[in-house]
Amino acid sequence: MKKNIWMPACLSLAMFLAACGGSSDKKAEEKKAEETVAPAADNSMVQSVEGKGKELMAAQDCATCHKETEKVIGPSFKEIAEKYPNSDENINTLADKIIKGGSGNWGEVPMAPHSGITHDDAKEMVKYILSVK
Repeated sequence: MKKNIWMPACLSLAMFLAACGGSSDKKAEEKKAEETVAPAADNSMVQSVEGKGKELMAAQDCATCHKETEKVIGPSFKEIAEKYPNSDENINTLADKIIKGGSGNWGEVPMAPHSGITHDDAKEMVKYILSVK
């Protein structure tokens, strides 16, 4: 009869991990950390995302041309955040760029207009983009 030596080792490891569940204080700290730093789609980290910008962008075609930390067709959100400081003026300018489209700031490829997006929603998207570090 052939013995499986892995079964007892796996069972012991599973029992050990179950016994080391952690305290409620640790769980509260982890929950607080999740609220202040959100994981991005490409596993990068995004600083305290305000509002609903990320969800609004997920419902649009943004991911076709942009990623959080890598240049695709257009610049990454990180590049945009590095170029434009988070100010009311830049938020309004970039929101207009999302709605009207444009070209020339990041090369030859133009950004398509997104006229169906409200100015307030575009501002929320920009706040999210400018939070990518």
